[in-house]
Amino acid sequence: MVGVKADQPGLGHRTNGVFRGFEVDVGSYIARHLGASRVTFREVRSDNREDKLNSRAVDLVLASYSITPDRAKLVSFAGPYYVAHQDVMVRRGETRIRGVRDLAGRKMCQASGSVSTERVVVGLGIPTRLVPGSSYSDCVAKLRAGAVDAVSTGDLVLAGFAAQDLRIVNAPFTDERYGVAMRKGDVDGCEAVNRALTTMYQDGTAGRLLHKWFGKSGLKLVQEVPQFEGCS
Repeated sequence: MVGVKADQPGLGHRTNGVFRGFEVDVGSYIARHLGASRVTFREVRSDNREDKLNSRAVDLVLASYSITPDRAKLVSFAGPYYVAHQDVMVRRGETRIRGVRDLAGRKMCQASGSVSTERVVVGLGIPTRLVPGSSYSDCVAKLRAGAVDAVSTGDLVLAGFAAQDLRIVNAPFTDERYGVAMRKGDVDGCEAVNRALTTMYQDGTAGRLLHKWFGKSGLKLVQEVPQFEGCS
């Protein structure tokens, strides 16, 4: 059972009951590499990923889950399977926000369970005006409605929501190491997933999937094997 997002176009999105996206395809690849004959997906959110793993509702989570020291105390991470970069999305006509520093005093959406806004407000000390959102799809809806001035998170997440009325400012300021999460202490499972990810990059599958889902986004897509965290 693989946990993925259901409301992040390009990464994990459920339409008519079917999950589609880059993380869905990567999850399928890993599961097949581990010998699974059938892969089942289940929705997870940013604020319940650890609970879904620890309750055994899912066995792996691929859900724009950035590897951090605090999270690594709760789950084990394989990968990362991709290193994204945090950026900022605004409405198309917005010209005053050209980078993260321009968010000072602006309304920025804070998606529940995400650490992205913390990197801006705490890590960089930028005094934004935070507006809570239940998810990034909710945050994007608030951006379109004018309830917030910006949404900031990993560029792959933003790329999935990009549309004619929205734009990414293309001023990245962090590394977002997206990991495959599993229950804490599963060293053998972690090492097996890392072997699958290595093969995925070496056989060209990773490059094909990145181009499939994000080739039109304008992002510079990295197609080399990321440096893994280690499973000990």
